[in-house]
Amino acid sequence: MDFEKLEEGLAELPLYGYFFLETKDLCFTERVRYICSHECQMYGKTWACPPAVGTVEECKAKCMEYPQYLLLCTVTEVEDISDIDGTLATRADHEEITRQAEQMVKEQGFEVYTLSTEACSLCQTCTYPHGPCRHPDRMHPCIESHGILLTETAEQCGIPFQYGGNVVTWFSMIFYK
Repeated sequence: MDFEKLEEGLAELPLYGYFFLETKDLCFTERVRYICSHECQMYGKTWACPPAVGTVEECKAKCMEYPQYLLLCTVTEVEDISDIDGTLATRADHEEITRQAEQMVKEQGFEVYTLSTEACSLCQTCTYPHGPCRHPDRMHPCIESHGILLTETAEQCGIPFQYGGNVVTWFSMIFYK
């Protein structure tokens, strides 16, 4: 990989930070999936979320096919952090940045598998479970859907997971081989 060229491109994006990391160091846990199944309103409603993404073990195996990943994070300020709809509306910018970074990695000749913030908002109505995903090449499953303990990874990179106030931190992982 031409890291210099890639880093030049990443430097042009409005990223808070990016890190090249080893997939073997990720922590996968059923505890994260439990939150999906018990607290997320998107559980069972989209191809980007459980159970459609597979079991945590299947998700881990998929990620482990890629020895490294690029962790991206952006931050944005919202008017009221307790306004979920307003907060979620800011993730579209992060998703566009993720797509741009993903394209940069692909241009280096790598196969990628990307996880991000999406419970998938590409289509107004998801085809799950009655038909195949309309945009499998653009849909990025949610990091937490794979059982990844993101707080641990963020901590290791020195990224505050929660800043407090009305600041939102968005993360993506671009696995590559």
